[in-house]
Amino acid sequence: MQTMTDQKKRDTALVDTHSARRGNTHVRRSLGLAAASLALCLVAVPASASNWWSTTPSVSIGSKTINVRNAGAKGDGRHDDTRAFQAAINSLPSSGGTITVPAGTYMIDALRSINLRSHVRLKMSSGAKLVAIPNSSQRSYVIKAWKVNNVEISGGAIVGERAKHRGSSGEWGFGIDILASSKVYVHDLKVSDCWGDGLYIGAMGKGSRAVKSTDVTVRNVVSNNNRRQGLSFGPVQRVYVVNSTFSNTHGTKPEAGIDIEPSTQGSAANIRIEGSHVTGNAGSGIEVQPHVSGVVVTSSTIKGNKGFGVYTNAASNVSIANNSITENWLFGVAMRSTTHDSKINNNKITYNSTRGFYAHHKSIYTLVSGPRDVEVMKSTRNIQVSGNTISPKP
Repeated sequence: MQTMTDQKKRDTALVDTHSARRGNTHVRRSLGLAAASLALCLVAVPASASNWWSTTPSVSIGSKTINVRNAGAKGDGRHDDTRAFQAAINSLPSSGGTITVPAGTYMIDALRSINLRSHVRLKMSSGAKLVAIPNSSQRSYVIKAWKVNNVEISGGAIVGERAKHRGSSGEWGFGIDILASSKVYVHDLKVSDCWGDGLYIGAMGKGSRAVKSTDVTVRNVVSNNNRRQGLSFGPVQRVYVVNSTFSNTHGTKPEAGIDIEPSTQGSAANIRIEGSHVTGNAGSGIEVQPHVSGVVVTSSTIKGNKGFGVYTNAASNVSIANNSITENWLFGVAMRSTTHDSKINNNKITYNSTRGFYAHHKSIYTLVSGPRDVEVMKSTRNIQVSGNTISPKP
């Protein structure tokens, strides 16, 4: 899985020294470059502009229904219910069906996991909680959706074991892990306190052999207080994240709310983040790393993250529009390396670089230097910056 790149480490150091030293001049130059890019060319519309997303996607689920209690689950907060969940899923016919989970606390062995099948819905009541049993492993998964299609996960809460983890190494304890799967719908649930990421969506295999996850929707999900990321992406195609929250990630880097980082495993394309809140994370709010194209971040609030609000590194066709991006510790939006053909339009990007103000015991609302809201580096190309509201000049 991903780790913080050396480039990003250098970038963060650069912001804390070089940019702080140059103050307002650095931002004016960045905005000037963006205006020049706009004058020279028209920016391509991201592939994700086509309406492939839906808040209520269609998934094909079998007709049979089984209550997990009838398969032996106790939900008493003490008994290991992993075997009962798997027995219920495995007892469904090949056409699939629905596993209902009444209110209760169900202890799950995340080393064995709940392994979903195709055409299966895991439907938890609002009072149902899946709690990971403490382990010492570097890798574990409460729910796995691997190499499946037409799957739905909804309701209740998933709680990891970060507070009671028995080891100190590793960063890959996941709440929900979706790999090489298609038509997956995750909605109306909470996931928290994972040793690694609240949710991970990616591929199996590498390069041309990578089998990507495709057509995944994450709606009304709250991912909070996880150790590594709120949500991570490997190689994917068409993922819609809507009306969700990714907050208070802290513990091991990158500590982002959302990290789109397929690394050398493959590429990621067509990811839409809409109407969501990305707040209070110890790293950046949203990171968009190399081998990523067609990302849209719109109508969202990105606030109070201790890294960048939105950071792009060698990505393409990124659209950041109609968001509120404020009080992040570094730049509100930073486009770096060879990021190209991207847009920063009609956002409220204000009172960012709070780390600098706090370091000098100053209120972010009483500016003592130029705002550091938008940064577009010289190495980028075809970046459109227009219609944004930025911090007032001192």
